[in-house]
Amino acid sequence: MIHSMTGYGRAVQTLRGREITVELRSVNNRFLDCSVKLPRIFGYAEEPVKQKVKEHVARGKVDVFINIRSTAEEEVQICLNKPVLEGYLKALHSMVEEYGVRDDISTSALSRLPDVFVVEKAEEDEAQNVADILSVAEEAIEAYNRMRQTEGAAMEADLRHRAAVILGYVEQVERRSPVTLQEYRQRLENKMREVLENTNIDESRILTEAAVYADKIAVDEETVRLRSHISQLEGLLDGGGAIGRKLDFLLQEMNRETNTIGSKGNDIQQARTVVEIKSELEKIREQIQNIE
Repeated sequence: MIHSMTGYGRAVQTLRGREITVELRSVNNRFLDCSVKLPRIFGYAEEPVKQKVKEHVARGKVDVFINIRSTAEEEVQICLNKPVLEGYLKALHSMVEEYGVRDDISTSALSRLPDVFVVEKAEEDEAQNVADILSVAEEAIEAYNRMRQTEGAAMEADLRHRAAVILGYVEQVERRSPVTLQEYRQRLENKMREVLENTNIDESRILTEAAVYADKIAVDEETVRLRSHISQLEGLLDGGGAIGRKLDFLLQEMNRETNTIGSKGNDIQQARTVVEIKSELEKIREQIQNIE
């Protein structure tokens, strides 16, 4: 099964009093480029999430968005900041003694002073938090991959269809090639006789030279290689996996053979067939740009 490089997946779970939402979306890219956006206080989970994505994705620009919202009352403890409070009291008592002001120090007054109280939250279990985030990320990646597989199946069907169409055109070239070769050889023989009609050159020499030059427009080798490339393309599709780069290289080779066929001879029918092959190859090129 092949995968598209574009996809989207989302998952939401509530774990240990937190609602965790993970979204993935991706577009084409030559290599894997993964970015993770999550609340700063959970920054320690960024690298584990990236590693999880790398386990399932080979290529593409993947953006992962993680939102974490508390759904339960947080366990907090409010404590006196004794060193600060004692400092305030010492300063206030000194004020009373040295300046004779009325001693009206009260609990309510002290509670309004800065930093008298310290709010302490329960210690975070980072390992557990990472495990929870990865659990949701795994579910989101599964949804993301299902979408990529669906698109990949459609692209695979299209590639197989176009490969079959190209194979049909190759067969047309092969059927036409002997006719083209014979016509070219005959024209060449006639031209050589016309040029050399007043010279004493053996007839067999003319026929031999004409055959040699005519063979230069033969496309047998190119059609054989095109058939081989089509077979390789189908083999890659059968194997599945991350085959986008291999397909891209294979397409370059198919274009090279097609261009060579087009450059040999000047047969109009063959030229039209070459144009059709190149049109199909261009459509394949557009498709494989999106294959992982």
